[in-house]
Amino acid sequence: MHPRNKNANGYDLAALTATSAALAKHVRTTPAGTASIDFANPAAVKMLNRAILMHHYGVKGWDIPEGYLCPPIPGRADYLHSVADLLASCNKKNIPAGPGVRVLDIGTGANLVYPLIGHAEYGWSFLGVDIDEAALANAQKILAKNPELAGSIELRHQAVWDNIFTGLLRSGESFDLSICNPPFHNSPDEVLAVSQRKWNNLGKPGAKKGSTQPRLNFGGGGTELWCNGGERAFVKSMIEQSCHIPKRVLWFTSLLSQGDNLPHIEAALKKARVVESRIIPMAQGQKQSRLVAWTFCANGDREKWRRERWSSAPAFGAPVSPKATTECNPLTAAPVPSRHP
Repeated sequence: MHPRNKNANGYDLAALTATSAALAKHVRTTPAGTASIDFANPAAVKMLNRAILMHHYGVKGWDIPEGYLCPPIPGRADYLHSVADLLASCNKKNIPAGPGVRVLDIGTGANLVYPLIGHAEYGWSFLGVDIDEAALANAQKILAKNPELAGSIELRHQAVWDNIFTGLLRSGESFDLSICNPPFHNSPDEVLAVSQRKWNNLGKPGAKKGSTQPRLNFGGGGTELWCNGGERAFVKSMIEQSCHIPKRVLWFTSLLSQGDNLPHIEAALKKARVVESRIIPMAQGQKQSRLVAWTFCANGDREKWRRERWSSAPAFGAPVSPKATTECNPLTAAPVPSRHP
């Protein structure tokens, strides 16, 4: 887990329950004598997320409708800290902070977690985009309960199903980053199979077709979890569409959960003739993941970007260690941030 992650040392359930009393009824003592929650219980997971967002990030009244994705907060925070290090690699090892740093969140969802965490941690401004109008309506409810975020987080509907970047940006808009948590799976049946494995690992009876048993402890459905071709097709489409706005986003990025998809994504990046790509490893416990980043901006373009957009921006904390921006990934032979313990 990233060293700046506020949950890097585990969940402080005593502090979290002090912040959010509704979490307390879900806390139990494990056979080892430690406090935990039942991660197979979607209600417990939602209350944990609400408490984390309130305690660490100052978010009030966070909630999502039944059936929508309730993402694990530490993993989402890791993504944001990793792309912050990516920006630092173009800014003399300093993370650019403040509202002048603009981030495009593709598939922001009903939970709005990336913008909420990213703004709280770094003061960045976000444009959250989704094809699901009901999800955006819930995200707007979260913003309404946190009026201090007005002007920092904007929402926009992408009306065309197959479009990701195409037709999205308005005249003159540009972004320092794009981020995305793509739909990982290829079909509802694939979602069910993954869910079954998770329930088996949790020692639960599982989620069979027609069962009332929750399919996923972190919820989610429809466009949040699957699309034709799964994450491989989605990220390849993202790369193809990024070719049409090459200098309007400094770094395009996406989470990539399945390592087997890497060769296909690298081939798509080569075909797109990107200037540089990076594969950034991420790990939470036993789960291994990574994010892929690419840019069409050469070093001279990045230096111009830095001078024009970040020279007056406040820097976050101390400079990032050179090791975090120079270690080389053997899959791509491109410089990437090192794996964090």
